[in-house]
Amino acid sequence: MPSLTTYRADLDYGYAPGFFPSMECLLHRPQCASRVLLHSKAADTEGAQKLMALANQLHIRVEEADKALSRISGKDNCFAAAVFHKFSDTLAQDKPHVLLHQPSDRGNVGTILRTALGFGIEDVALVRPCVDVFDPHVVRASMGSIFSLRIHVYDDFEAYAQEAGQRMMYPFMLDGSRSLPDVLAGGVPEKWTLIFGNEGSGLPAAFAGVGQPVRIPSNEKIDSLNLSIAAAIGIYEFTQSK
Repeated sequence: MPSLTTYRADLDYGYAPGFFPSMECLLHRPQCASRVLLHSKAADTEGAQKLMALANQLHIRVEEADKALSRISGKDNCFAAAVFHKFSDTLAQDKPHVLLHQPSDRGNVGTILRTALGFGIEDVALVRPCVDVFDPHVVRASMGSIFSLRIHVYDDFEAYAQEAGQRMMYPFMLDGSRSLPDVLAGGVPEKWTLIFGNEGSGLPAAFAGVGQPVRIPSNEKIDSLNLSIAAAIGIYEFTQSK
């Protein structure tokens, strides 16, 4: 098989570093998994044994690849990784969505993916320019949740809106917004999208005219919340409002 290189966005494959993300890849996207890489130091561990057993069951090649793992992760303590073909999904029109508009931090995106899945949202859209959702740092930060989600990356918000179907949009921003408790008090429709902007610049002003803008109230001692925290609050409150 061809040798593996350090991850680049233009590759048609990606890496899921770590035992748990690798297991999630094999469990939820087995059709995308092409190889499992194991470090020689981890061969006898429980995690390695479980991963090898599942890979063998799925007829996925397992390799001892110490150097490749170091190259992929940039560190010497990565003991497993799954190699997978990148994928693009069609989002479900009858389900709630989370949309990340031009996010730039890999850790934030991975954390939001994991949070969305944890509270039952399985459809996530991203709008370019944005983080490469298949970057190993994103996959790792999601703890493999990415493999249980339907994910699609759009060139612009308009392309998403055309495909999303009739639904209520909730951009999280200050301009023209109502507080989150007030919005939830009015009831939440069955189909909705929570929209979050870039970590530094937030959402463009034009989103004040999209659906119902929402703000998370806080005291005057801070000016904003970290993106992943704001998303977690919004996702939790909307999913619990049922």
